[in-house]
Amino acid sequence: MRKFKWSHLYLIFVFIILYVPIAYLVGFSFSDGDRMSHFSGFTFRHYGELFNDPRMIQIVLDTLLLALLSALIATIIGTFGAMAINSARRSVTKNTVLSLNNILMVSPDVIIGASFLIFFTALNIPLGFVSVLLSHIAFEIPIVVLMVLPKLRELPSSMLDAASDLGASDFQVLRDVTLPYIMPGIFSGFFMAFTYSLDDFAVTYFVTGNGFSTLSVEIYARARQGISLEINALSGVMFIFALVLVVGYYFIQQQQTAHKRKKGVR
Repeated sequence: MRKFKWSHLYLIFVFIILYVPIAYLVGFSFSDGDRMSHFSGFTFRHYGELFNDPRMIQIVLDTLLLALLSALIATIIGTFGAMAINSARRSVTKNTVLSLNNILMVSPDVIIGASFLIFFTALNIPLGFVSVLLSHIAFEIPIVVLMVLPKLRELPSSMLDAASDLGASDFQVLRDVTLPYIMPGIFSGFFMAFTYSLDDFAVTYFVTGNGFSTLSVEIYARARQGISLEINALSGVMFIFALVLVVGYYFIQQQQTAHKRKKGVR
């Protein structure tokens, strides 16, 4: 019989705290009522209302497009930024740039949002999709850098030297050695950036304009009028979507690990 560990009990308690509110929210999406005061019968009516709401569908598509585009651009910039930081020879320069990179990670979202608002206003950049996209790219880049940099530090310099000694150009070393090795960090950075973009409210609220909205801003606006169970249905759909992403990423990692093990056996 295994010895009981208090850490297991604590872990179960943490998961209960995290997932019970989500289960409560999603559970009421199947209620036949209009409010979360009490459950009154099982129905898919609210999901039907959700998929028949053209404004909400458009906002979902805009939010996904924004998240995918910002995460993709931030991943590209952040990956090469991490390479530049890692290749810096002077430790003072490396630490200074890395500290500047981390400022957006520790700064309050309200301060960041207000700063972007002042910046776009000063440059007469209209608030809308472009302003939100630029803001998301800006605060996602540090996330990607922090995900990619550890993999770059793990990259053995002997692999790069061996490739160069065999006549590979700098581009070939980057394409055939560096990028494949740090690809798990790049994928992690992309998914983290994508998640941060989907979740962000404070920064988006400051820089969004008339005619464009994201899910977080729209849910906040509707919540001020009283949350309908259509929002619960949307939460259920987004939870399933996030779950699929996590499971998909897990299987990608498993396949990469299995592929590396096969290479090692050979």
